[in-house]
Amino acid sequence: KGAAIRAAHPIVVIHVSAGNPFRRWPPESFEALVVALARRDPSRRIILTSGPSDAHAAKEIAGRARATLGPLAGAVPEVGEFDLAELRALVSRATVYIGGDSGPLHIAGTTNTPIVALFGPTLAERSMPWRDPRWFAEAVDAGPLECRPCRQRECVPGDFRCLTRIRADQVAVAAERAITF
Repeated sequence: KGAAIRAAHPIVVIHVSAGNPFRRWPPESFEALVVALARRDPSRRIILTSGPSDAHAAKEIAGRARATLGPLAGAVPEVGEFDLAELRALVSRATVYIGGDSGPLHIAGTTNTPIVALFGPTLAERSMPWRDPRWFAEAVDAGPLECRPCRQRECVPGDFRCLTRIRADQVAVAAERAITF
């Protein structure tokens, strides 16, 4: 899509949206993840994807990450929207896919690309895509919480702890494990 990505660039695909707002990791967490991954290896190209209703979120997160990265801003190319076939092709080319419990996670699950899945209100035991054990897949969550799993209609504690307690550094470490798997 014109992002000046060459064969030598490792691609990291990060899907920043979910059909349900109760499954969306905070934008500032995605931004911190993007910055950490780009600083770790400036040759990476980190592509943020989203659903059509969240396109603004991907653009805002990418813009803030570019501003933070300064001279490394090229690691986060501007891209347009992807249809499902393009998204699957992109994920197939990636060194890792990172995203929450959403349709694109299950699309990524059909590839042999390593995946790092973020689970907030849902449980990995129930929602993680099945994969051949040869293909890396790791779930990251906030750990055991009394309110988890929930019905995803209201956050009873009121602080979305199932998502906000997932730290960007945890996800970055899981992504590095996936990349070196």
